[in-house]
Amino acid sequence: MQDTSHQTDKLVRVLARGDVLALAFGAMIGWGWIVLTGTAILDAGSLGAILAFIVGGIAVLLVGLTYAELAAAMPKVGGEHVYSYRALGHFASFICTWSIVLGYVGVVSFEAVALPTVVEQLLPGYAVGHLWTVAGWDVKASWVAVGVIGSLVMMTINYLGISTAALIQKLVTGLILVVGVLFITGALFTGDGINMTPLFNHGADGGLAGGIMAVMVMVPFLFVGFDVIPQAAEEINLPFRDIGKVLIVSVMMAVAWYALIILGTSLMLGHDTLVESSLSVPDAMAVVMGSPWGSKLMVLAGIAGIITSWNAFYIGGSRAIYALAHSGMLPAFLARLHPTHKTPTNAILMIGLLSMLAPLLGRPAMVWLVDAGGLGIVIAYLFVALSFMVLRVREPDMERPFRVGNAKLVGSLAVAFSFIMACLYLPGSPSALTGTEWLIFGIWMVAGLAMYGYALSRYGRDYSNQVMQDVYVR
Repeated sequence: MQDTSHQTDKLVRVLARGDVLALAFGAMIGWGWIVLTGTAILDAGSLGAILAFIVGGIAVLLVGLTYAELAAAMPKVGGEHVYSYRALGHFASFICTWSIVLGYVGVVSFEAVALPTVVEQLLPGYAVGHLWTVAGWDVKASWVAVGVIGSLVMMTINYLGISTAALIQKLVTGLILVVGVLFITGALFTGDGINMTPLFNHGADGGLAGGIMAVMVMVPFLFVGFDVIPQAAEEINLPFRDIGKVLIVSVMMAVAWYALIILGTSLMLGHDTLVESSLSVPDAMAVVMGSPWGSKLMVLAGIAGIITSWNAFYIGGSRAIYALAHSGMLPAFLARLHPTHKTPTNAILMIGLLSMLAPLLGRPAMVWLVDAGGLGIVIAYLFVALSFMVLRVREPDMERPFRVGNAKLVGSLAVAFSFIMACLYLPGSPSALTGTEWLIFGIWMVAGLAMYGYALSRYGRDYSNQVMQDVYVR
């Protein structure tokens, strides 16, 4: 039988509407909009890139709608874990949740590598003290130190409580929005429409759709983050219906953000300038402000994006691990809550330790973590969409404070979108995972299955069933 002494403590509902919106929106606007905007415009053209993000955003919104209904109906910690357990059973719930945890840990680790990379933009040449070489990239001691220190700071913030993390999330997200509004309004007033040509670019196949599809592949990774809301559902102090509403609003805000950033950048920088630019959005901001300081300001906004994403996925990942352990699918020590801060401390420490290893692998780890984690994310999306459809059939009378219209169509499209995205990672696809990325994915799944097997033998399936009955009671 599982040690349940730690379960006398409960998570506390302290997150208000603004906290939740900042949590999800901040998670979706990390560092990617700084580094990938120029690539998107060159691949698809200015209007083509905007169209790709709108179409891709609609697809993500369909998945978000399934999350919104389920999160409002079952506002319990762990999100995907709860929905997939109720619809698909014990083992499917573990695979779904452990997959999304890989995505979250991947993003947290990505940010630990992104931070020292971004600092190079502000302090060129700061990386000193050669340690070793990974995949042709020289790992420097000072570079690693920045990533490890950043990880320690974010781990400490989340250890100290959800209220502290939420306050920092709001402040930093506010900074990003202020800089973004300055940039977009400045570009609209000072930009030149001629810079937006070509409006559409042809892809490798020679067709317009090819360029747009090349950009749409980026969308799932850039929009991941709205799903952090269900993970923290037991800490949200809102009417259950509003949880679903805020989730959908956060996705719509992210779609608008990416589209407007692309518009502003394409108005300020012509095609030739974009080709030569390594960071197109900061370069465009420098033109808007007529000073190199504009570029530095935008890089700072990008660092703010790293912090919001980093923070949000610490919250999401630790709550998902806590939920698995609380229900007897992982060792019990991962479900311990701090007696004062009410945070899943051991789960947070686990994520922190894993993320501190990432900078040791150098910059190549960024790509490996994004790709391996991306597969975990779309697997979880597929399980949630399937759970949405199963529960609509099996439990049509279940109370649903946020009820999606045209559920059969929305659910089918969400399943199809998730499945297609998962296929993009498989061998034979142009964006298939590399051997290293499959190794990361494989090690993660094997380690998880080993802990799952241990927990199942120690606590038993009946224990899980007993704990999970709580999803029927609000």
